[in-house]
Amino acid sequence: MSDPKPAYKRILLKLSGEALMGDDAFGINHATIQRMVQEVAEITRLGVEVAVVIGGGNIFRGVAGGSVGMDRATADYMGMLATVMNALALADTMNKAGLTARVMSAIAIEQVVEPYVRPKALQYLEEGKVVVFAAGTGNPFFTTDTAAALRGAEIGAEMVLKATKVDGVYSADPNKDKTATRYSKISFDEAISKNLGIMDATAFALCRDQKLPIKVFSIFKHGALKRVVMGEDEGTLVYA
Repeated sequence: MSDPKPAYKRILLKLSGEALMGDDAFGINHATIQRMVQEVAEITRLGVEVAVVIGGGNIFRGVAGGSVGMDRATADYMGMLATVMNALALADTMNKAGLTARVMSAIAIEQVVEPYVRPKALQYLEEGKVVVFAAGTGNPFFTTDTAAALRGAEIGAEMVLKATKVDGVYSADPNKDKTATRYSKISFDEAISKNLGIMDATAFALCRDQKLPIKVFSIFKHGALKRVVMGEDEGTLVYA
């Protein structure tokens, strides 16, 4: 009997900067980033093409307290540079784990990482390389959620995987409400009407318009990423 095939050929994985902290207060936890890379390596071995959009909240967040009194655009550019630092760390860990990773930045820092060029990104994915998209969309006032939706649509990903600390979308905050139930799947329109706040409004609208499904799952749950790409009932599917 042949091994089951993945349900998706190409995915866009959205990782928050905070996910890299592990239990630390800030920065990058070495054990945490290694474990995440192992999960990614497991799905690449199945033949899944993986692109990653990484946030920067573990280093600097443009809308957070550290930027109080600062010009918003300036703070957002600082946040973009934080994502470049995370992308470099992620790619380095991937390369050490036997994967081939390429970092592509939406802002030009050519001595450090190559610029984002769509045909080149598509070529890398087809070659089996993991592409890490850094610096968000390259524009202030847009989140890395929006970057994930945008890059996912551009590269023809079949799904955006939003990796979080919780194992899906719940009817209420499961930490506060013990009766909260996890949605196995929910439509974009229903999620909007219930004001579930899965992604920021711009990202959500872009995914809905492009009919690009979102899967919300926990990156801290061992094997969850593989179960998602195999099409199992893991996390919450948001569909058009």
